[in-house]
Amino acid sequence: MATKPPAGDPVQDAPRIAPPERAAAGLPAIGHTLRIAQEQMGVARTARTLLKVNQKDGFDCPGCAWPEGEKRHTAEFCENGAKAVAEEATLRRVTPEFFAAHPLAELEQRSGYWLGQQGRITEPMLLPEGGDRYEAVTWERAFAIIAEELTALDSPDEALFYTSGRTSNEAAFLFQLFAREFGTNNLPDCSNMCHESSGSALNETIGIGKGSVSLEDLHQAELIIVAGQNPGTNHPRMLSALEKAKSAGAKIISVNPLPEAGMERFKNPQTPLGMLRGTALNDLFLQIRIGGDQALFRLLNKLVIETAGATDEDFIREHTHGYEELAAAAAKTDWDETLTATGLTRPEIEAALAMVLASKRTIVCWAMGLTQHKHSVATIREVVNLLLLRGDIGRPGAGVCPVRGHSNVQGDRTMGIFERPAPAFLDALDREFGITSPRRHGFDVVRSIEALRDGEAKVLFAMGGNFVGATPDTAVTEAAIRRARLTVHVSTKLNRSHAVTGRRALILPTLGRTDKDVQASGKQFVTVEDSMGMVHASRGNLAPASPHLLSEPAIVARLARAVLGAASATPWEEFERDYATVRDRISRVVPGFEDFNARAARPEGFRLPHAPRDERRFPTKTGKANFTAAPVEYPRVPEGRLLLQTLRSHDQYNTTIYGLDDRYRGITGGRRVVMVNPLDAAELGLVDGAYTDIVGEWKDGVERRAPGFRIVHYPTARGCAAAYYPETNVLVPLDSTADTSNTPASKSVVVRFEPA
Repeated sequence: MATKPPAGDPVQDAPRIAPPERAAAGLPAIGHTLRIAQEQMGVARTARTLLKVNQKDGFDCPGCAWPEGEKRHTAEFCENGAKAVAEEATLRRVTPEFFAAHPLAELEQRSGYWLGQQGRITEPMLLPEGGDRYEAVTWERAFAIIAEELTALDSPDEALFYTSGRTSNEAAFLFQLFAREFGTNNLPDCSNMCHESSGSALNETIGIGKGSVSLEDLHQAELIIVAGQNPGTNHPRMLSALEKAKSAGAKIISVNPLPEAGMERFKNPQTPLGMLRGTALNDLFLQIRIGGDQALFRLLNKLVIETAGATDEDFIREHTHGYEELAAAAAKTDWDETLTATGLTRPEIEAALAMVLASKRTIVCWAMGLTQHKHSVATIREVVNLLLLRGDIGRPGAGVCPVRGHSNVQGDRTMGIFERPAPAFLDALDREFGITSPRRHGFDVVRSIEALRDGEAKVLFAMGGNFVGATPDTAVTEAAIRRARLTVHVSTKLNRSHAVTGRRALILPTLGRTDKDVQASGKQFVTVEDSMGMVHASRGNLAPASPHLLSEPAIVARLARAVLGAASATPWEEFERDYATVRDRISRVVPGFEDFNARAARPEGFRLPHAPRDERRFPTKTGKANFTAAPVEYPRVPEGRLLLQTLRSHDQYNTTIYGLDDRYRGITGGRRVVMVNPLDAAELGLVDGAYTDIVGEWKDGVERRAPGFRIVHYPTARGCAAAYYPETNVLVPLDSTADTSNTPASKSVVVRFEPA
């Protein structure tokens, strides 16, 4: 049977520490998955739900964006995907009676774990101005309040429309259409905080801000470099693809400041032998210092250029631009400086070079470890340089692979969720709907917080997500949110963003991926785009958690009717009635979605076009793939300080906390821990098991403090430390961002330690 939610927050004062594990998945993952699922759903519902995850006739996992192959396993999900499904399909409920019993002041003191464990929200809720707790409100009144606030603004640009990566293609398309018909491009999204750096770098270098590989390419690769990524926790189903590549003879290099169990050995729970023995994945582990990746790839590029016959001269001549500039910059690369920047040894780098030179098909995968630094865009450009030198874009088994962390974050961007939209997209939107979209750029996440802080924005409407929990500089962000006149969150469950609000606040409960969606025309499905550009349908199979829920497309359609009224000629009611009509419009606006309804009906879905991959055509300003030659950067850390990266635990998905354990790293029963190399700890007098305050240092001189963290001696790279977010988001300055992309630099925080 499903269990009741925790009545109080668990004590986290004494986390238990054991040695890190050396393998991922296996029997422990199965046991943990079943325990969490049964606690939330009960036995029968667990079986009925999990067997539909990522199936062709089922629903897309609300977790990560890793793709599925043509042949699906019966259990086509990972441990963390099952946790995400269990929390959405839970039998626990958050009713108006819950809010009556728990005032806002109490909710604000609760942990994200406790809030998330309470269950599904069942009715629209309003926090009135001056009120101390949420109260039930009708949908009609909720939309009237939003319309009242939005139409009272001096400018549409005083409103912010945030999107989470869970939002479907249909809902995202309608959301951006509404925002632009309303008159603003203020469409910040979660991508601003994660892979914006990838999109910025790839758009400039290859002409499209997406990865160029398919799942089949990974299986065919001869070398896979996994940089700044922990698949075992963040994208566990990727381990199966790496295992298959290894069985075909591929070599794997892992580049990361921490050793991760998933990259050491994968115990595939789909096979008996896999569970017993597993497969060693890493052939070479480069334990790089935080932020040293650009220096590493620049030196590799220098060595490739200097090796006779190592560059693909035909590809470079026919398809690239800027080779001479890169060659000149690479020639100046210094071994000693690279070793300082990376913390690696010369033999380690030479071993990596030998593997690069031996490979005819190389893929580089990366995630937040590359995207959340000041020099992230330059780092990813340097990754692209390596692939261009070897001709490894536009041929099977090779290419760029930014691994997205949320199930439709890539699709949302494809649908137009972007504060700096392409003129061609706006032109097509305007032609289709007879509107005039604004051309001035809007605010990304960081600029949105600044706008709220400075009084430039007054309303925040969030389509999913946990804006307060996900964003940097917690004290600044929360103060900015409280200046808003109205905050609105479309949500399935509680999180901290419901406890830190504007003067008025609304919670609009919505259907989840697991829920059946029935509208006036009948049962509906939505679509999503995975990390490799495959679009497919998602169909929930469970009765909704409450009869009072609306789907995300329905919420947007009713919002638009309330705000825009008779002045809008857009058929919002028709869009709510039948999502096929939305897909018809998408097919005429978004390239690659022609005949959308028919193609979405295919069980396997369809692949979007990708000019660099499909035809070695690069739609950049030069018409070719661009080499770049940015100056090499890496963080310099003052004596007595360490460089902190924020990261997830294994019992976590983005800001959703499933539990208090990080099994693979040997940490159980608490999240307020900071991992420090034992040699650094000895130099700084940091005793294992002692408690410390982590204090961030930034050029503005503001003290940012995360109090009461247990010191854990851990095999991190020298000079580096690691701790979980969102607890350490307080240390990330709002204006510490990546050049070009403006992504928060959450992996490069200079810190000192003071006794707790």
